[in-house]
Amino acid sequence: MNEQEILSNISARLGITALKPMQIELAASDSSKIRLAAPTGSGKTIAFVINLLKHIAAPGKGVQALIIAPSRELALQINSVVKGAAVGYKVVALYGGHKMEDEKNSLSPLPDIVVATPGRLLDHLNRGTISLSDTKSLVLDEYDKCVELGFEADMKKIVRKMPSLKQIVLTSATIASQLPDYLTQVGWQEIDYSKGTSLNLQKVHVESPAADKAQTLVDLLCAIPQKKIMTFVNHRESAERLYNYLKKSHIPAVLYHGGLEQHDRQMAVNLFENGTVDIIVATDLAARGLDIEGVDAVIHYHLPPTAENWVHRNGRTARNGADGTVYVITSEADSIPDYVEWDRDYFPPAVEKCDLNSDIATLHFNVGRKEKVSKGDIVGFLIANAALDSVEIGKINVWDHEAIAAVPAGKIRAIVKDVEGQKLKNKKVRVTQLRP
Repeated sequence: MNEQEILSNISARLGITALKPMQIELAASDSSKIRLAAPTGSGKTIAFVINLLKHIAAPGKGVQALIIAPSRELALQINSVVKGAAVGYKVVALYGGHKMEDEKNSLSPLPDIVVATPGRLLDHLNRGTISLSDTKSLVLDEYDKCVELGFEADMKKIVRKMPSLKQIVLTSATIASQLPDYLTQVGWQEIDYSKGTSLNLQKVHVESPAADKAQTLVDLLCAIPQKKIMTFVNHRESAERLYNYLKKSHIPAVLYHGGLEQHDRQMAVNLFENGTVDIIVATDLAARGLDIEGVDAVIHYHLPPTAENWVHRNGRTARNGADGTVYVITSEADSIPDYVEWDRDYFPPAVEKCDLNSDIATLHFNVGRKEKVSKGDIVGFLIANAALDSVEIGKINVWDHEAIAAVPAGKIRAIVKDVEGQKLKNKKVRVTQLRP
């Protein structure tokens, strides 16, 4: 594809009309081996997608390019960006957590571009449902995270099945990340934006009077004007405990960590993203790979264990020129590392109760793409059967066999009652409220 065509697609379908310096530099590079270091929220996906698409031929020639990502969520987000930019090309995402049979069907005819998690892709290669023998372009996105999650052996096996490989883009948090031994160690162009910071980011210190900071967090959440907030902890057990504490305090939240099923993690992200809940309690799994717009604040309930964790957590807010705030909760029991810093102190007032309920709720449909249901079909169904105007219908997500839609919370019970027994695409559909 030529660059003008790619940029036109990105503008029309993704709403991006101006590129950042890092995106311009990577897009202009003709190097066959590139190492890109950039923090979360810097726009690196757009950067490597432009570079990759400039190197592929016309569609219909088999799998020309492969993008490997460490998580299902990141693979899906990359997939949506590639589809928006690569109009006319078949793009397929391969990842765990849904039916292998559906993925096998999606591979015929062969896609032009594949976005995949390492384990699921290797499973397809071992089954013989896909071949990478003619694939010339490879992106290893969040390579350091892939290694951290134990995928290096899988990636090594995958690369060895790519004899025609000519172009590689490897992204990581820092250039210092060691190159994998299965790739040549010389001739790499280094593009380093790892030190990039936002001028719109405020860092605020909140002191907890007790070593257990849960009540201080509640006070802080109630004191902040209702905003979209990500709260980070260091362990899954801590995330569960804090989530349950918030529930007992009548503060709506969702939970996100690696011990949850993929489906539960995805639904948590969607409820947070569409505004059904404004608070997510998460481990550092959510610090990278989730592309959620409009996060107003990040709270470090636990101090980040490394400087990279500090950077990536903070990178969830103040994205694309927006303002953002980072809150650091500490107690006397904490030892403050050198990389943790703040601009000012804040002392939230103690409150007995507060109302953080959203005016948005989420409907769940038991049908999806495989039942030939689109976002437009859901909009039409709700307008026809639930007395809703189109402006009242918020974000809609459609997957293989299910879908969700954001609607006014005050109307959710009436909507569920109104659509009971109604047909969508000539099939009876079960519509329920998806709760946090």
